[in-house]
Amino acid sequence: MSTLLSMREKFKNRPLSVTFGFVRKISPTQIEGSGLKVGIGDMVRIDGAKAPTLGIISALEGDRFVITPLGFVDGLKTGDPIYCVDGGMSIGVSRSLLGRVINPFGAPIDGRGDIRYESWRPIMNSPIEPMKRSPISSTFLTRVRSIDTMLTTGKGQKVGIFAGSGVGKSTLMGMIVRGSDVPVKVVALIGERGREIPEFIADSLGGDLTNTVIVAATSDDSPLLRKFGAFAAMSIAEYFKDAGFDVLFMMDSITRFAMAQREIGLSLGEPPTSKGYPPSVFRLLPQLMERAGSEREKGSITAFFTVLVEGDDLSDPIADQARSILDGHIVLSRRLTELGLYPPIDILSSNSRLMQPLIDDDHRECARLLRRLLALLRDNEVLVRIGAYTAGSDRELDSALRRKEAIERFMSQEAPDERSFDECVEELEIILGMKEQKRGSQ
Repeated sequence: MSTLLSMREKFKNRPLSVTFGFVRKISPTQIEGSGLKVGIGDMVRIDGAKAPTLGIISALEGDRFVITPLGFVDGLKTGDPIYCVDGGMSIGVSRSLLGRVINPFGAPIDGRGDIRYESWRPIMNSPIEPMKRSPISSTFLTRVRSIDTMLTTGKGQKVGIFAGSGVGKSTLMGMIVRGSDVPVKVVALIGERGREIPEFIADSLGGDLTNTVIVAATSDDSPLLRKFGAFAAMSIAEYFKDAGFDVLFMMDSITRFAMAQREIGLSLGEPPTSKGYPPSVFRLLPQLMERAGSEREKGSITAFFTVLVEGDDLSDPIADQARSILDGHIVLSRRLTELGLYPPIDILSSNSRLMQPLIDDDHRECARLLRRLLALLRDNEVLVRIGAYTAGSDRELDSALRRKEAIERFMSQEAPDERSFDECVEELEIILGMKEQKRGSQ
């Protein structure tokens, strides 16, 4: 009798039969169902005639719900059963992820066998609480001279790389990933062409995935998979941050992430706003970006997000919104690319909001002087090229012209610089003649 009572108590609150609903309506981008008690974000499985299809609950209306499928809807029909799979999408995490290429579900796609996970984490997570964030006080070295000296970044900072197509974002991304001296690097490739993923690994990273995790959601994946690919990669970065590691998070690109949400939002009936983007896009960007940062008694996530600007227009709504959330922006110039200067970073259009408290007075003066010389060269370029400028007319412009070649050599590089931060700053001081001025003042 006691055994029966214990079994009764054990199963008292558990359903003894499998609960399922049915498909009521199907469109290319969403599925309507009924018969299940579900919540927004719950994952479900639809057992179609060809193969099961996974989806996420994205809208509720009365006793009916809308599913956004993670794959194709081919083969599904009305009346197919719908089962609850999980309370939300999660991803497996462990240190075995290092050196691997995975999809947004955490499944390996590099042909190197299964991955053993230690635990599972939800991909949708809250950002770090404001009062738990630690001040950003230490420098994050990228080994890219123009960034480290003129756009100095701190550990836990969020930075955007803004550029049009074909300007060199992937090359710069590879340099930062290879050059950054951090124990963990997480790279999210969202909406990329399939061929670009092995090319990025082979060309930009030199085939070296040491301490690196790559999460890939290609352009042929569903918009929901592309959207959740970014959040899955951030959850992996948070796992290592919570373990006390400093993490580099690199994502390419925010624009394709926003385009995926645009497809989802418009299919759900959201009104289009600027350039067809629905309001949910602008709400989603900070939910992803604000998860980076430095947390007390834990590690940090230093994030670089690439932003593809259409027609090199920096007033694009996604670029404009991203700039307002990020702690700095690096603008790549097509004109510098045409001149053969790589990486083509436009220093005058770029800015790091956390640079000033991270550098000393000498470095600050050096950066200010270089910006002034670059501005003089830009404003007087036409006069100089047509021979309308006479040497000696402007002492500052003469100084800029004398140092132009040395500045361009310093700003250009093809591989990460192995020198220390102080050595790079000292070289820039020599190029600008600041060492001589110091000696003269003494």
